[in-house]
Amino acid sequence: MDVAALIFFAAALGLAAIAYRRQHKLSALKASLSHRDEMIRHLRAQLQAAKAEQAETAALSAAIANVNFDSVMVLDEDLRLIVCNEPAANFCKTHKCIGEPLPVLIDAPDLLELVEMTLREAEGLEEHFIVDERHYRARTQLLPNGEQRFVSLAIQDISELVSLNRSRRDLVANISHELRTPITRIRLIIDSLFLDADKPKRKASIQSLKEIAMETDALLWLAQELLDLSMIESGEKILRMVPTPLKQVIDEASERLEAQAEMKNLTIISHVPARLGALCDVDQLRRALGNLIHNAIKWSPAHDAITITAAEQADEIIVSVYDNGPGVRDDLRERIFERFYQGDSSRSGDEGTGLGLAICKHIIEAHGGRIWAEGNSQGRGGRFNLTLLKADGELLPSESATLSTPYQQGEANF
Repeated sequence: MDVAALIFFAAALGLAAIAYRRQHKLSALKASLSHRDEMIRHLRAQLQAAKAEQAETAALSAAIANVNFDSVMVLDEDLRLIVCNEPAANFCKTHKCIGEPLPVLIDAPDLLELVEMTLREAEGLEEHFIVDERHYRARTQLLPNGEQRFVSLAIQDISELVSLNRSRRDLVANISHELRTPITRIRLIIDSLFLDADKPKRKASIQSLKEIAMETDALLWLAQELLDLSMIESGEKILRMVPTPLKQVIDEASERLEAQAEMKNLTIISHVPARLGALCDVDQLRRALGNLIHNAIKWSPAHDAITITAAEQADEIIVSVYDNGPGVRDDLRERIFERFYQGDSSRSGDEGTGLGLAICKHIIEAHGGRIWAEGNSQGRGGRFNLTLLKADGELLPSESATLSTPYQQGEANF
């Protein structure tokens, strides 16, 4: 075989090898494409199932959201509306809600500030605001999603609730005013019977009159408590904060309850430094202290003592009222300050209205202070503590303690 033939044979053999390799690669590529097509079909099927599931979930979520009477919205970090239910869409000022910023949708600066504060502080908040003379309560919650953050906003119309509360306060105030006049007249008639010239001679009659007087005092106390609570909750009572000797206020509150203390042979002991001055509304603080002392008288055993102390702590004064009664259970330390809460009826004998401590809490918190009860685990007996702002500089004359307030007339019956 000549050289030319060998060269031709070698070339043909090389071409055949190249063709074989290309054919092999083509077959492998076809198999790969077939496998990829199968994967694509499988992924498309999964995508379709996911879309169907997502649509079902979205429809279910929308149905649940629309059943809710509250307006529910989701906003992005730019305060643009992402999702809302039908009540929220009806609440907005414009028909095109999605994608619009919150200030365009709702004209409520307090609501805008609430959402911005939620983004800044990264925690859920709650606020009350008014739009077009209607009252709403808004609740927010931060929803982090990777690097993005969203804010959920729920808005509830509480106008009817506010109106009912206002009607309730007016009703309580009206009942209190109606009760005060006949009760006061009865009390005056009874007091006149105790005058030396007209005093009944029979001991039984005197005892009966004393019992009537006690019941009348209880009714008058109830009427005053209802009136106090109504005025405090309505915001009609304006505090007149003046520097006042604290001992003077505590002594006056104690003196007004001496008659009730004597019925149980109780002694009211006060350990209050004369130099301590508190920044307070005299009549309001006297009312709160009177309620605490009255509570101590009710729970103290006969022939015992009630102790009142006061001490400085930084820029505050801590006032404590102690008695040797059954005390407060640890699990009731917060609840006893709720309106109309009576605690353990087996110990109270259904006495009182459950308003006295609630009024104390309102008054002390309005003074910028705190009030709390110590539980039985912290010692025996009833122990109530409150804080007041310490007065700076010279105290005003004692005339400041006689400022006229809506409470002054009723407090004469302590």
